[in-house]
Parts: sequence; structure tokens; C-alpha cells
Amino acid sequence: MLLELRAENYAVIDHAIAGFGPGLNLLTGETGAGKSILVDALALLMGQKASTDIIRHGSDRSVLSCVFESTPGADAILEANGIDGEGAEIILRREILENGKGRVFVNNQPATVAVLRQLAPELALIHAQSETLSGFDPAQQRLLLDRFAGTSLDAVGAAHGRWQEIQDRLAELERDEQDRLRLADLWSFQAREIQSAAPQCGEDEALETEKRVLANAEKLRTAAVGANNVLYEDDGSAETALMTAQKHLEELARYDSKFTEAAQQIAAARATVEDVAGTVREYADSIDASPERLGEIEDRLALLDRLKRKYGSTLADVIAFGEDVSRKLAEIQNRDEIIQSLRSDLDKAAAVYRSAAHALTGERAAAAKKLEKLAEAHINDLAMKARFSIAVVPNEDSAAWSAHGWDEVECRIATNPGEPLKPLDEIASGGEMSRVLLALKVSVEEGASRARTKKTQVPRTLVFDEIDIGIGGRAAEAVGRKLKALARAQQVLCITHLPQIAAFADQHFLIEKQEKQRRTQTSIRLLTSAERTEEIARMISGAKVTDTSLRHAEQMLKTSAT
Repeated sequence: MLLELRAENYAVIDHAIAGFGPGLNLLTGETGAGKSILVDALALLMGQKASTDIIRHGSDRSVLSCVFESTPGADAILEANGIDGEGAEIILRREILENGKGRVFVNNQPATVAVLRQLAPELALIHAQSETLSGFDPAQQRLLLDRFAGTSLDAVGAAHGRWQEIQDRLAELERDEQDRLRLADLWSFQAREIQSAAPQCGEDEALETEKRVLANAEKLRTAAVGANNVLYEDDGSAETALMTAQKHLEELARYDSKFTEAAQQIAAARATVEDVAGTVREYADSIDASPERLGEIEDRLALLDRLKRKYGSTLADVIAFGEDVSRKLAEIQNRDEIIQSLRSDLDKAAAVYRSAAHALTGERAAAAKKLEKLAEAHINDLAMKARFSIAVVPNEDSAAWSAHGWDEVECRIATNPGEPLKPLDEIASGGEMSRVLLALKVSVEEGASRARTKKTQVPRTLVFDEIDIGIGGRAAEAVGRKLKALARAQQVLCITHLPQIAAFADQHFLIEKQEKQRRTQTSIRLLTSAERTEEIARMISGAKVTDTSLRHAEQMLKTSAT
């Protein structure tokens, strides 16, 4: 959901802030007030191409920003582009400079227009009269159909992933002969170098410990011998003193049993001293101050360090690298057999994919029949006499295979009797396109609310610019009711000139153009309940608000609330 939109030094806007809410957000205002400018500002934040013409006269830049609620899909896009998340919100900012350059920030981190375009389908779908962005392309049409049907893409996605994996391995093996031989030489050298060294996991750590011992052999032997002497060998050793103490305590215990435990403790201490003395004595005897062995260890460590610099930060990484190149080498050496096996696996994976894609096509085709009937009824409620259909055309060429199937989904319409069905993008009237899109969206949400699953995501915010062109009366009221119905599931922003539509708003914003300090400025503000009545009355009667238009406006607001 779009939470906030800001514009500074943009066209006739000096500084404007709009905070939007859930449900139906309607924007009204007199002709020429700049209503569509705000929609265009949002389109720029969704990645539309910018022009320096939008910079307010006398300024060196325009700054646009908005705040959206985050979604799992948007978070994944940010992560893929190395951008940190900001909790439950996504902050977009775009600056257009007078020299033609610009800057983009996402969550206050530098980004690109390409990132905005990746985020756009996840955050908002804009349908404006001058739309060049976020068009209702085949991908959007497929997404809507899948949402209506509650389609799961898990099976076809997994099948495509397996097929693609095998395809990539085959492509690697089927490189040209020169590349194959060059890689074989490289991998052979790497495998031999690692195999000849025969590294063992943890070997370097053990050798480092042994190196420290050998480098300090005399110090260690002296310390060990000294400890043994003090504990056991010297005339006044700890063991001798403890033995004497033990005899005295045992003598005391013969006459007073309370010294029995003390005698036993001293005996245990003697045993401990003897064990420690034996350990340090054996350690002293085992120390070999051989310079030859120290040299061998240093050479071995140097070899292992060289391998780690080339093939991995640890010996485990080096060993894994060696196993990997050995596998690749075996694949090249047994290339023909492996290719034959992979081709067999590819055929099996392709058969699994075809089965899943065919099943998905059938599911989509059945859903398309239901959706086109529902959408046609809604379209014709909006002052149109149209025939509507949804074509689901499978493209079984492997070049068209994808994780979402092989279907091309195309909505088609005939807006006048006797005309053939044509793709939506061939509709001449922008107003008709907006109404068709509205009817289709309402139909999809009706179906999605009944579907058992809703795994397929569609844009959270839908934007309609001047959806009311060419309609009025009961048709306008029907548009308002459909917008209201659509807004129960998704946030909707809509610019309208018709009071019948404005009466259905959850939040009603007024766009005003005023002259301040001999300059034209456009502002936006949220209307109170009383201000809404007056604005709808103005839309009914024109510049002069009458008692009759006020009463009519009050009645329209009451009717829309039922």
C-alpha cells in the first residue's frame, strides 16, 4: 500500500505531501489543477523515463519520494540488488537535475532506475491517460488470471528448474573443442597439484602446533624436566613430602578414625603427583629437537599455504575444489557417455515439464472462460457494449518455457457491435481502457476471494487516471461501486471529475491551483466530511455551489455509504 507521496519543485508543485490510506483514495479538482501531475510523479518513482521539463521554473532539480508498505516480493528484489530493508516500509526517492542527470535512492541507499522498474510490478500498477509505464502487458494479464484461479506454479516451476539445470550442464559439456581441451589442461594441472600434495583436513593446524614445539624444544624440555624433578625426583620433592605426611596421618588414624579420610586424600594427591610427573617425564623424553624435522614441517606448511591461496581459504575448501575439478575432468574424459546420459535425463525432465505445463494450460483455460464472462458483465455495466474474451495460447517451443509455464495470456475486446475482437492495447480510448481494466480487476478480486489459495501476488496499489471519460449518470455510479468493491482487497487511487464516483471515497483529496507571490502553485489536501460535501456540490453545479447542489451532494454521500 502507498502510504505517502511527496513532490518538490515538480511542474507547478512547489512542495506537496499526500498521505494515503487503505481503500479508495479519490483525487478531485478543477480542470487544469494538476491532478494527473501526481499520478505522473508516482509513475516516475516506478521507473518511468524522466525529462528536465518537469523541473519547476527557477529550480535546479525536482525531488520526488514515496513510502510503500513492504512485501515479501519487494524484499527479495532489494536483497538481490544488495539493498538493505527498512522493516515494514520501502522508501523510494528520485531526483531529476536540470543538466539531465538524476539520482535514485531506495531506503536512503543509492540505487538505479532499473531497480525501480523491478519493484514497480510488486508495488503499484498505474493506468494513466499518457501511460508509458507499467502497461497492462501479457505478464500482468497472466498474473491476474492466475490470481483469479488461485493457480499454484510449484509443480511447473520445479519441473522447469530441473530441466534448466540439465540443459545448462549439457551446454557446458558441449562447448567447442578448443575450449574443452583448454579447460581439460587446466583442470588436470589443478587436480594433479592437489592430489600430489594429498592435504588432510586439520593437517595445517596440527603441523603449526608441532612447529611451535620444535622451535622451542630446549625450553620445553627444561620446563618438563624441572617439573618432574620438583614433583618426583628431588630429595625434597612433592611426592616425598606427601609420602611422609601420609605415614604420619595413617599413624594418627590408627588411634583416631577422624584422620582416615585425610590420609586417603593425601594418598590420592600422591597418585596425582606421580601421574603428572610421569606425563611431563614422557613429554620430555619425546621432544625431538631435530632441525631436519622442523624444516620438513615448514616446507609442508608452505605448500599447504600455497594451495590455500590458490584454491580455498581452508584445507577443507582445497579438498572440495580438488574433488570438483576431478569430477569435471572425469566428465570431459567421459564426455560422450555423460552427454548421452544427460540427454536421456533431459528428455525425461522435458516430459515432466510438458505434463505440468499442459495441466497448467488446462487450468488457465478453464479459469479464463469463467473470468471472461464475469468481466464482460462488469464491463457492460460501465456504459459500454463490448464483447470480451481471454485467450490462453500455449507456446510449446522450448525457447518459451519458463517457471510460470509456456502460456501466452491475452485479453481481447470488441467495443462496438460487429467489430472483431482485438488486443486491449489496440483500444483507442484511454477511458475505455481504464474502465476495462477496472472491470477486470473487480472480477479477479471476486474470484480470488473465493479461491482456496492466493499464492500469486498482484500489485498492492492500483492507480486509475480519469477513468470516467465518456460516462455519466448510472454508469458513473456503477464505476464508483466497482472501485469501492475493488478497494476492499487492494488500495486504489483514482482521479475523477464525476461526483457520482467521488461520493464513494474512503479518503477524498482536493487538488487546488493557486497563485502565490505571482506564481502558480498546486497543492493537495485531505478533505473533512463537511469539505467533501461542498466539493461534491461544486462538481455537481460548477463554480457556484447552491443549496440544491449541497442537498444533492449530501444525498449522494448517504447513498454511497449503503
